Amino acid sequence: MVRFRELLIGGAGGASPTADAGLLAVRLFAGLALALTHGVGKLPPSPRFLAGVEEMGFPAPVLFGWAAALAEAVGGALIAAGLLTRPAALSVLFTMLVAAFLREGPSFADKEKALLYGAIALMLLLTGAGRYSLDAALQKRRRPPAS
Repeated sequence: MVRFRELLIGGAGGASPTADAGLLAVRLFAGLALALTHGVGKLPPSPRFLAGVEEMGFPAPVLFGWAAALAEAVGGALIAAGLLTRPAALSVLFTMLVAAFLREGPSFADKEKALLYGAIALMLLLTGAGRYSLDAALQKRRRPPAS
């Protein structure tokens, strides 16, 4: 059975160092790109952004607007750092699915960017951050020494 702490900061073991280096590269690029090119510009959410959230039918557009902006800005930064990677990836995945299917245009080209960020978030949700992350460092510190 998976423990709650492992859901928050797990996913640091089992892969090769090369695979974890790949996770690090993806986390850094995708996390920083999401945070800096999409998230930071939405903070604080502008009236235009909040109107778009309301148009999608969300009952509390200010709340959901802030949630989306924070998912992109803070979630992206957490993913890049490899800290609380799985919860951050879950919030990014949800936000990107909403963007792709409720906000973006009808063609795949319109949805492509949101779906790509969503796919990366899903990968990190399933794998965790890897050994080169703050999650792994925290997990190591909490493990009792082997006897």
